[in-house]
Amino acid sequence: MERLLLLVGFIVVLGTQANEYLDFNVTEIDRIEELEFGFSKYSSNLNPLLVGLTLIRGADSGAVCLDGTLPGYHLHRGHGSGANSWLIQLEGGGWCNNVRTCVYRKKTRRGSSNYMEKQLQFTGILSDKAQENPDFFNWNRVKLRYCDGASFSGDGQNQAAQLQFRGERIWRAAIADLKAKGMRYANQALLSGCSAGGLAAILRCDEFRNLFPGSTKVKCLSDAGLFLDTADVSGGRTIRNLYNGVVNFQSVKNNLPRMCTNHLDPTSNLISQMKTPLFIVNAAYDTWQIQSSIAPTSADPSGFWHDCRLNHAKCTPSQIRFLQGFRDQMLRVVKGFSMSRHNGLFINSCFAHCQTERQDTWFADDSPVIRKKAVAIAVGDWYFDRAEVKLVDCPYPCDKSCHNLVFR
Repeated sequence: MERLLLLVGFIVVLGTQANEYLDFNVTEIDRIEELEFGFSKYSSNLNPLLVGLTLIRGADSGAVCLDGTLPGYHLHRGHGSGANSWLIQLEGGGWCNNVRTCVYRKKTRRGSSNYMEKQLQFTGILSDKAQENPDFFNWNRVKLRYCDGASFSGDGQNQAAQLQFRGERIWRAAIADLKAKGMRYANQALLSGCSAGGLAAILRCDEFRNLFPGSTKVKCLSDAGLFLDTADVSGGRTIRNLYNGVVNFQSVKNNLPRMCTNHLDPTSNLISQMKTPLFIVNAAYDTWQIQSSIAPTSADPSGFWHDCRLNHAKCTPSQIRFLQGFRDQMLRVVKGFSMSRHNGLFINSCFAHCQTERQDTWFADDSPVIRKKAVAIAVGDWYFDRAEVKLVDCPYPCDKSCHNLVFR
């Protein structure tokens, strides 16, 4: 069975200590900004909703960002038929795995609420417009900001470096705050997230289900949250080393789902063991993984992958074959998961990362589609049980609807 690092991929290190930590380059923070928020030529939302930041006044519980500031979220209230429905979107943004990268991070919005935007655009799955977000536009929609660097899972500190690793406490404080604001009465709920947030949505999914009575419809959505434990182009294990560092440095192990910690075998496949229905949206050629775990500069000292890493159109035939192998591995990993009628899939053959928050990739006139179905329609059909959704694209370059990311 393929090893699956879902930061669950955390399970790789449960039985061993890392011999060395990958020094996650601080420029990755900037790359993540481009991946999640850089507007492509397809972006067309000219009047997005702006939603203010709410700080969580629960510092007495120890729920703080890396630098000790209060965490926060953005909430836009639902109305009409969605007044008692809640969508919680967990923000993504990579990880930090040692003193240097975490100290750098705490001087950004990924580690301190001092640097967070006071207002945030709600687009894609967070949009308040029916023509942009047909199934969730009138729900209570929340974006929980990410400022701990370990997918809302750490619980420790480094006093010498003045770092707080309190992702677990941030999650709990945010949930308590939102329950007090009406989420406890939800008749429908969806926990979603992108990238590191997509991974967190998987890790927290069953726990989220247990927050509500059995009569509440609860499901989860992970966008770009499948991180495969695959060899990089040099034969090394870049992403495994990264996660080794995160787990050990941020004291994550005790906060992982029991189904991870009870199985030290790193081939244990969490997504196939989850009880709560889960929908996976993932690009088969995920650009973050190509740039940061498959062909990072550390594994490519000669620069052979440089152009391909930034622009898929510049990949050689041999590089495309290598990336096709990555896609094949991803499909093997989700095979068992997809056999459950409760789960859903949208795996398109695009060079992308995070497709649910961007309006152009979520739902627009020219959105990416599989069998004529856009991501928003696929997710809605699955959530509301209108259809069973198991959409897997043909291999690159067959899909002409992709909004591929290109970097300079």
